[in-house]
Amino acid sequence: MALESYIVVHNIAKRHNVGTLARSATAFGVSELILVGRRDFNSFGNHGSSNHLRFRHFHSLQEARQFLKDKDCDICGVEITHDALPVNEHPFKKSTAFLLGNEGSGLSSKECDICDFFVYIPQYGSGTASLNVTVAASIVLHQFGVWAGFAERSRDGNKFVVAERPVKQGRRNYCTETDDSIIEERKARRENANNGFFEETESSNSSSNLLDTLFVDG
Repeated sequence: MALESYIVVHNIAKRHNVGTLARSATAFGVSELILVGRRDFNSFGNHGSSNHLRFRHFHSLQEARQFLKDKDCDICGVEITHDALPVNEHPFKKSTAFLLGNEGSGLSSKECDICDFFVYIPQYGSGTASLNVTVAASIVLHQFGVWAGFAERSRDGNKFVVAERPVKQGRRNYCTETDDSIIEERKARRENANNGFFEETESSNSSSNLLDTLFVDG
């Protein structure tokens, strides 16, 4: 089975970071960007990259975890914990989803609970305590791509060749859903009303779905 990488962002505080994350994700071969919690975001900074990336939304971390486990995918928290491993040592075993925390507080205990292991990015200078979430994601995704042996994109002059923009495009800045997915979600909500399955949801009008219609530039 081919190795894949994913990005998971949970209620990211600075919504404009999703746009720049999308740019890094497409550069380093990410299969999907998974949004957990809030679905709206600012696509500023993606420079058209959102048109080449698949998005998926889940209401809760447990839903996202189950989806990734069904794909036999490890979940790696990008965080400095007591047992975190240096990312440049490539402590990967199979397809991996990288969970990125809030820009200010890092990963919460609930986020850490769904992770199989953690990596951190070694620093060699003394001027900052941490990196911007997009910068951190870029480094980690590049290291995974090196380990996985992803094929380097062809170049044309001093730029990499960009694939043709998909013809099918949809509403930007929001993970949309179909009528069928809304019906399925409401049915699931009724069935799970007593076990707190959707405890992290703020609204009953969103669903877990793949965004096959891609974004246009702002």
